[in-house]
Amino acid sequence: MTETFVPKRHEKLMELSGFRVEIDPERERADIILDRPPLNIIEIPQRDQLRLAFEELDEDDRVRVIVLRAEGKNFSSGGNIAGFLAASPEHVSRLADNIAAPARCNKPVIAANRGYTFGVGFEISLACDFRIASETTQYALPEQRIGQIPGSGGSIRLLHMIGMQRTKDMTFRSRQVSGTEAKEWGFILDCVPDPELEASTNKLADELREFSPLAQRTIKGVLNAAQNTNVETGIEIEGNAYGRLRMSADFAEGVAAFHGKRKASFTGY
Repeated sequence: MTETFVPKRHEKLMELSGFRVEIDPERERADIILDRPPLNIIEIPQRDQLRLAFEELDEDDRVRVIVLRAEGKNFSSGGNIAGFLAASPEHVSRLADNIAAPARCNKPVIAANRGYTFGVGFEISLACDFRIASETTQYALPEQRIGQIPGSGGSIRLLHMIGMQRTKDMTFRSRQVSGTEAKEWGFILDCVPDPELEASTNKLADELREFSPLAQRTIKGVLNAAQNTNVETGIEIEGNAYGRLRMSADFAEGVAAFHGKRKASFTGY
């Protein structure tokens, strides 16, 4: 059963714009749901609130996993062009910081995509740890069509995921990529028939809860820190984190459970 989302840290979340938050303590899960169908356009103020929502949920002890999804047949067709024109250049130059909130979040974040997943909708999905797509999904960074480029981290995240040639293919040509093709290119975890999207997302969210919260947030931090380094530096980052976990209660519990041939009961410490 879901509980009401009552923000404790940010007053700006008392009235949400274009999305809602549902928390299910029994499943240790929070859902951030884009709720401006049919296109779920993401307005400028909504970006600020989405960042704050991820920060709020990151501190919520009821939540182990966060799912980002949307109402209707489209995840999001992108942002509101009029809003960009009204915002100052200084403001829009910082938009990527808000959209990077899922990547900064210590907890695992899953994006469930279907239909149009364009512009900022695609960019915030790329900032999540996992993306599961329906076969109806179309991914695109269409900014070239209005004489602009992606401004919320999308092109750079794609560059690291799929390489230079395919990123240029998508950004130079505003090329749409289907969920099936995205799976082949490797920037989503899975592409499933549309009626199976929720079940596949639920299965992954439930599976992630079985592991140590401490180990999960540690490996997320290691991978985020190491992705822009050389192999030697990355191995050093990994080794330091490994050494710290050696003294954790979760590691001790995991070893005891392994030897006792039972399921581990992790606490996150």
